[in-house]
Amino acid sequence: MALHHLPDDIDPKATEDGRPDNTRLEELVHELLGQIGEDPQRDGLVNTPRRVATAWRDLTSGYDMSVDELLNDALFDVAYDEMVIVKDIEIFSLCEHHLLPFFGKMHIAYIPRNKVIGLSKVARVADMFARRLQVQERLTHQVAETIQKAVDPIGVGVVCEARHLCMMMRGVEKQHSATITSSMLGDFRDNPKTREEFLSLVGRRSNGV
Repeated sequence: MALHHLPDDIDPKATEDGRPDNTRLEELVHELLGQIGEDPQRDGLVNTPRRVATAWRDLTSGYDMSVDELLNDALFDVAYDEMVIVKDIEIFSLCEHHLLPFFGKMHIAYIPRNKVIGLSKVARVADMFARRLQVQERLTHQVAETIQKAVDPIGVGVVCEARHLCMMMRGVEKQHSATITSSMLGDFRDNPKTREEFLSLVGRRSNGV
């Protein structure tokens, strides 16, 4: 799976110890503070550009990860053909429209054909795509497609339920609304019984997704 890189003119330079050089990011945050009417030099904000730049590197660290590296040593030959579910995976991401967080839980299931994936790696796949600028629909589908390509299972099912601060803090300001998305591949799409079993095990009804 191709890894999306920043354009060459804004590709971060690395410092001598290998960490990204955040100088330009810090300058941009400093300018932003001034643009919204703040004084970047006051006590509480002097170190804010550095903190924000460091936080953004972490929140978008998924751009520096690849599926091949993540799953290289985590695929195992196992004679097992029943459903495997990793549920209640906490996800935190940034909406690409307003750069505001959305967060919630993701449930991932697959039916192995000949291989299984290490359980912790299932959660790491979700985290890799969440740590990028996202929309929830694409995030859900990317996780399902990645599991499908990596393991070649009989089917994959992914359900994600999240709350978006772009809806809670601005716009319609609906603090208690949640967005639910799903991606069903293979037997999860074609076989209603498989889909229903998955949804019931993760606490969702088929008509509620």
